[in-house]
Amino acid sequence: MAENLRVAVIGAGRMGADHIQRLHTRIHGAEVAAVIDVDLDRANAAVAGIPGARAFATPAEAYAAELDGGKVNAVVIATPGFLHEQALLEALELDLPILCEKPLTPDAESAWKIVEAEQKLGRQRIQVGFMRRFDAEYAALGGLVRSRDLGELLMLHCRHRNPDTPPGFTNEMLINDSVVHEFDVIRYLTGEEITSVQVRLGKASSKAPEGQHDPQHVLIETESGVLADVEIFVNAQFGYEVATQAAFEGGIVDIGGDGGPYVRRAGRWGGEVTPSFIERFGAAYDVEVQAWADAALRGGIGGPSAWDGYATAACCEAGVEAQRTGGKVAVVLKPKPALYAVGAEASGSDAAGVGAAGAAR
Repeated sequence: MAENLRVAVIGAGRMGADHIQRLHTRIHGAEVAAVIDVDLDRANAAVAGIPGARAFATPAEAYAAELDGGKVNAVVIATPGFLHEQALLEALELDLPILCEKPLTPDAESAWKIVEAEQKLGRQRIQVGFMRRFDAEYAALGGLVRSRDLGELLMLHCRHRNPDTPPGFTNEMLINDSVVHEFDVIRYLTGEEITSVQVRLGKASSKAPEGQHDPQHVLIETESGVLADVEIFVNAQFGYEVATQAAFEGGIVDIGGDGGPYVRRAGRWGGEVTPSFIERFGAAYDVEVQAWADAALRGGIGGPSAWDGYATAACCEAGVEAQRTGGKVAVVLKPKPALYAVGAEASGSDAAGVGAAGAAR
């Protein structure tokens, strides 16, 4: 591998643009060499001010080009999820290290195809962008679970609230674009697979658009019987909030609640609520991308794997079915390949302690 990663960023929308600036200004060992977007004007705007970076309309053009310092040798995929499969397969064909924003792909069947394609390489090349694993508070909670200082973890209570949703944000997207993060973080915190999902629909907010039932209550169970529930509320109006309470045998731990600064002024008191995932998890994204770059330079990955992407896709499918039926739906997974066995991958669990695709994260 070269001294620096020469990264092609596929997708110059909100998440792609954020990663482009992150790679250009805050990440060591990696540089933006190319930006790829079907909207070439947007790609050109994204590379403006980045010396040597070029804009392309397709990945094939970028991969074939001779750039400053050589060809592209790493990829960040930040397009909408339905475009991920082809981009992943093309990058795997070239044996390039990949950071793919969630979801890996929109469904378990296509995600399994990616897992199979990576297995043929005989090594892990794909890191999936579940940034919460790199958040300092989630990392600290994960450390408490693994240390057992408070005894066994028994339950998790999760809150995931967005101020509003963009046009076209469907009922199913509450699961596929939002609760997908809870599926991953529950798997990360417990170290177990999720076995079942149930969704309850109660009183709906008048702020929810037509065709969307908001909020929803998602009930989740893991292999050992850890119970988790998620309040997913994507038109909460007041701001962006992601928080978790963990119930242990010997104590209760809360993360992601109100933080500082807490100000008293002019007869009022209080603080501010983050407006979006970009502000709430900005530091986590920085740690995530740096962990990926460091690992890619060593020939590995530094966080969630293609298996994690596949497993969360299967959870989402169960969640959407549970939305439809109201019943408890089993999560069905294929046997885990040896490539993704414990010890064969980095989980991202310790990275945040050391050291943005969808609109409702």
